[in-house]
Amino acid sequence: MAATTARRVRIAATASAVLLGGSLLGASTAQAAPAVSQKAPTASDTTAAWPKKPYGIVTARSGLNVRQYPSTDSSVKYVLPYGAKRGLDCKIRAQLIHGNPYWYKLRDSNYWISARYVKNIGHVKLCKDVRPSPLNNSEKAQKAMG
Repeated sequence: MAATTARRVRIAATASAVLLGGSLLGASTAQAAPAVSQKAPTASDTTAAWPKKPYGIVTARSGLNVRQYPSTDSSVKYVLPYGAKRGLDCKIRAQLIHGNPYWYKLRDSNYWISARYVKNIGHVKLCKDVRPSPLNNSEKAQKAMG
């Protein structure tokens, strides 16, 4: 537990240092650059870099178990090798795997992989947003969700 906390502190410190260093470099460049009229970015400008359909790349060196349900208690259907690319349909919060609660549903199948061992490319929506249920719109459900 202490090792996990120490690792998180190191990661946070490194990220802060990188962000601070990058912002300082950007500040000096911005001061030296002449004023140029720029239009505000639109939604299409900010999403143009993302693919229309998100996909994931397996980062686990030993491969990644593909499971029937989003849990390590679920049966393993097959193993994706390191570096394999697979389409991601949506994500849910389920069993916590080494600090990551998300699981991805694979596109074009009903199987799941832990997000802990996947680098996702593109924005993966929550499954409740991809396939909304009429029950989510009930007054009782709205109160429960806040």
